[in-house]
This record gives sequence, C-alpha cells and structure tokens, in this order.
Amino acid sequence: MATIKISKNNLYHNLNKLALKSGSKNKIAAVLKDNAYGHGIELIAKLTSDWGIEQAVVVSNEEATKVSHLFKNTLVLNDTPINNPKLSYAITEIKALKNAPKGAKLELKVDTGMHRNGILINELKEALNIIKANDLNLYGVFTHYRSADEFSSEFAWQKANFEEVKTIVKQSSIDEVRFHSHNSASLLRCKSFSEDLARVGIAMYGYNELPTPLEQIELKPILSLWAKRSSTRELKKGQRVGYGGDFVTKKDMIISTYDIGYGDGLFRGNSQNPLIIKDGLPILGRVSMDFISIESTKEEICIFDNAKEVAKHFNTISYEITTNLKSRIKREVQ
Repeated sequence: MATIKISKNNLYHNLNKLALKSGSKNKIAAVLKDNAYGHGIELIAKLTSDWGIEQAVVVSNEEATKVSHLFKNTLVLNDTPINNPKLSYAITEIKALKNAPKGAKLELKVDTGMHRNGILINELKEALNIIKANDLNLYGVFTHYRSADEFSSEFAWQKANFEEVKTIVKQSSIDEVRFHSHNSASLLRCKSFSEDLARVGIAMYGYNELPTPLEQIELKPILSLWAKRSSTRELKKGQRVGYGGDFVTKKDMIISTYDIGYGDGLFRGNSQNPLIIKDGLPILGRVSMDFISIESTKEEICIFDNAKEVAKHFNTISYEITTNLKSRIKREVQ
C-alpha cells in the first residue's frame, strides 16, 4: 500500500527555528487540526510532545480525545465546550457565550478584520460583562490574521486592532488571560514576539508561505508520499494506457502500475498536463481511484516530498495537498 513517511529530524529542525522566533518552546502551540494537516494527528502529537511542546490546537472534541493527554492545554476551535481542565474552547459569538457552561475554560475569538467569525470589537465589553455576570472562566483572548502571508499593510492594521482588544480586556479587571494572535506566517515575519502563544501550523510541517520580500527562514517539509509497484507490463508503440486511453505510447515502453490514486487523496488533475513525480517521471494517462501508471520498474517510488511544489502544479496551496491525503494511508516515522 501507499505510505506517508514523516521525517522526525525535519520536524524538530522546524520546531527549533520556530522556538527561536517565539523565544521559547513553551510559547508554541502545535496546530493538529484536520489530522495534523494530513500528517497524522496522533503521530505528530506524540513527536511534538516528546520535543517539549505543551500546547496544542484542534478543531473538535473528537480530535481532542486523541491528543489532549499529551499536552498541558488543548484549544478546541469549533465544538461544544465541556468542563475539562486540559481543554479550552473558542467562543466566536455572544449567543455561544451566553450558553457556555460554568467551569469550562473559554477563549474569546475577536474579529479584528478577517470577518469570518469572532466577536466584534464593539461587542467585546458586552462579552466581558457576560463572563463576569455568569462567573465564566475566561482563559484566553485571540484573533486570526487574514493577510499575514501577503506583502501588504493589512497585517499591521489587524495587529493594531488586537492591541485595542488587549487594552479593553486588561481594563475589565479579569485577570490571568492569555493573548494570542500569531499563526505561522505572522510569527515568521514578526521581528519581536511578545504574546503568550503562537499557533503554529503549516510552518511546523515545513512550509514558509511568506512572499520573497519578507524574511525567509529555512524550513524543511516533513512529509513524503510513496507508492509501491502493483504490476508491470511491456507495451508496444501506439498502445494506450488507462481510462479513455488518454496516454498513447510513442515508443516501446515498460510501464508499471503503482498503488495510489485519487481515492487516497492524490489529485486527479489533467492527464494532458500530468504531475511529474519526485523521480522526474510523469504520471501516464488518467489517475485512477487506486492506481497510477509510471514508466518505471522500481518497487517503490516517491510521489512527492514537497507539497508546495505539487501545489504549484495544481494552482492551489500546500495545505490542500497534505490535508487531502486520506487517514487510511499508513504513516511511519523516519
């Protein structure tokens, strides 16, 4: 079967670079949502915990049950709050705050300009009053940047808005609240990190998405995708390969079928503009649900070891390439 190989050395290289940017490994929260961006949530949680990361971020209670035992605190971004001392919950609207249970650790997400979700700044005082009136446990306040990975002034604009948020919270007489706004891109571009936490996702997995005018810190992709040979056949010139016979041999060829396809999360793409795998060979004809054809006799081939390069081919982003990989694919640490 196809295999995903995870480089522990590359992961720890990336975490070291990020710890240097934040000032401490204790200020890094490993973002493990969506199966750790396709890398394997339990595997990456164990590796990051072993390295010394104490904070995590997931999207649901289901994900939290898989990893929260490894961390001091796990922030759940989108699920119903429960009372658990190792979990905190994002609250993104006043209604959810009014329904929040006493004792649950809550983190207010404030909309500082992304306009996707979050309590508006002009609602913040109302939210803080509800927290005090209902004796709720406010553990954190955070926001998310919409353009930290773009060369524009919007990042500075949202940072200024979040500074206003901090001031309002600090004036509310609610103590011991943690503040965090930085994702991977904003941490990589900041010159002096001064918040309590940085939520690090794509950078931890080895991708620096900042445009070239901004600082480029060397990160190393930790995931490579491999497939094994299922069968081999000799084809004569003029024979056609796969569904629709889209590929026609221009010479006698030895072609092998390998055990990966769009059912595993490999993009189907366009057979007239095929993906070139790591070995420099094109996929021949259409990608099938479970198989691809390659001019090779190797027992195992690397499909890619850098999702950013694959993303360029498909005109998308590295996040989509890795999160698309199915959880059924075996993942192993190298």
